[in-house]
Amino acid sequence: MFGIKPVKVRSLSGNTKYGVAGRDVKELLQKSCRLFQVPVSGARFCLYEDGTTVTQEFFLTLPENTELVLLSGEQTWAGVFSDVSQLLNTDRHAEGLIQAAKQLLCGEKSFKRRKILTDLLQNLEDRSELESREEDQDWFSGVDSRFKTKSAYMKYNCASRIRSYLKEVDLATKSINKARVREEYSRSCKSLADRLKGDGYNGSYFDRTAEERRRLCTRQGWFTCQGSFDQKTCQQLHSINPYSSRESRIIFSTWNLDHRIEKKRTVIPTLLEVLETHKSSAVNLDYFYQLLFTTQNLKIVHIVCHKKGGHNLSCDTSMAVKASSHAGKMKKEVQAKKRRVL
Repeated sequence: MFGIKPVKVRSLSGNTKYGVAGRDVKELLQKSCRLFQVPVSGARFCLYEDGTTVTQEFFLTLPENTELVLLSGEQTWAGVFSDVSQLLNTDRHAEGLIQAAKQLLCGEKSFKRRKILTDLLQNLEDRSELESREEDQDWFSGVDSRFKTKSAYMKYNCASRIRSYLKEVDLATKSINKARVREEYSRSCKSLADRLKGDGYNGSYFDRTAEERRRLCTRQGWFTCQGSFDQKTCQQLHSINPYSSRESRIIFSTWNLDHRIEKKRTVIPTLLEVLETHKSSAVNLDYFYQLLFTTQNLKIVHIVCHKKGGHNLSCDTSMAVKASSHAGKMKKEVQAKKRRVL
């Protein structure tokens, strides 16, 4: 005869664990089924940790107080990750879970566990579905009173970033020595500024109420890091919803709208180089507009994924000048060759 072995048993639907002891699996099943009021027929145990079925032979090798899950009928258990899945599917306003996490946090001494609990609470208390200042006053703490909705402020926030890029383009005027080039560059800047203003400074990128093709977030407000300039996706799968809380809004301010082809090192110098030999009317400003101010060249990037070193990517010089100007230049070169021959 084998000695009595105590284990911890829980049902599939509950989190409460009960101490049950038995000499073998059959005895444990009978006691556990009475406890949870389920039929013995078709009942079985599996390990809470990984879902392994507990046979009589396996039972003999288990240490005391091993945690088991009692299953019946068609029920299955995939292990501890099932608990994680249930947690992720929990309604974010489940007050019981929120209160339990707060209580644990108050008495927790481990810095690591406190960080995990804090992050859990932040996500459980997600208030992203609220939009107006009246509904979520805490989110608007520190935000100018003229903004009445989250989307309006986020749109302004993005437009401000894009305006700063335009300012950097304007500042390059001071570095130009030739009067003719400086004049043509000023004309180019004016054209770019007018178009950008007409597009609302592309503030729609952060506006969750904008058309899908014009925003970088989901309708709920989630942003996903697009990875560094030299990657197609973010390897760490960073994501954030600045609409959910004041803290998330502030943290999102550290994310970058990063130029793949660099603005200061490459795009602006290329524009200046083209204007050395062409008038602004001949420059393909649409191409430079795309590079400077749109998602054709901008990526939303978590600060950890933002690489500040040189990107070593060049502009496409064949796109820098309008096609008609290329044709005109080639025609002049052909005529010049004919004159030399004559």
